[in-house]
Amino acid sequence: MSFVHRRVPVLHSEWLKIRTLRSLLGALLALFGATTAFSALAGVSETSDPEFDPLFTALSGVTPGQIAAIAFGAMAVSSEFHGGGLRVSLAAVPQRGRWFAAKAAAIAVPTLAVGLVTAFAALLVAKAGLGEAASGLTVAEQARGVVGCGIYLTLMALLAAGLAALLRSGVGALSLLIPFILVVSFVIGDVAGGATDFMPDRAGQIVLYETHDGPLGPWSGLGVTALWTAAALLAGAWSVRRRDA
Repeated sequence: MSFVHRRVPVLHSEWLKIRTLRSLLGALLALFGATTAFSALAGVSETSDPEFDPLFTALSGVTPGQIAAIAFGAMAVSSEFHGGGLRVSLAAVPQRGRWFAAKAAAIAVPTLAVGLVTAFAALLVAKAGLGEAASGLTVAEQARGVVGCGIYLTLMALLAAGLAALLRSGVGALSLLIPFILVVSFVIGDVAGGATDFMPDRAGQIVLYETHDGPLGPWSGLGVTALWTAAALLAGAWSVRRRDA
């Protein structure tokens, strides 16, 4: 019990920081708004393409929406590096590993909650537009898409958090991740074929497809993204432990 009691106040304090920063709450609202809006637009798009995938079309708003999740994770960590915030946090919680774990948890929980609600709303609005084109989706496929989408967004937010801690800069993390996701991943994808399935964004998004040809499946793809995220968080934790506040 003492193990839990020592950590609850730390988690509570990190959650209070997030709840009181308007920019962070705005990022979560942007995640919901952008994802549902773009999925609604995709729902009224042309469905005669032979490669049309109704589940991915319905959840395709996550592609632009994930930028807000990434920004949330990066800003939640980078806010500690302004105005001596990290020194204050570490004065209250000298165990740097415990503090960073609490910060990661405070990022993961609201991102997962908002991500699940967002994915469900996006699926509903897109299906309304797709009509008969989405009638073949089973309940299991839709549930997998919604849950997988929530987990994917959470992993991307944590990936950004780890990079922000490593670089000690939210701008640096965003400058690295956003061009990679929006440009590099697609450019490499055009020339590297199936190798892109192992990139963090491509691997995680496999769970959003009804069917997918490649070496990874929906959950193994999320597993690959989780490995990228774990590596970023470990690097971030190393930076927090080794560098001066």
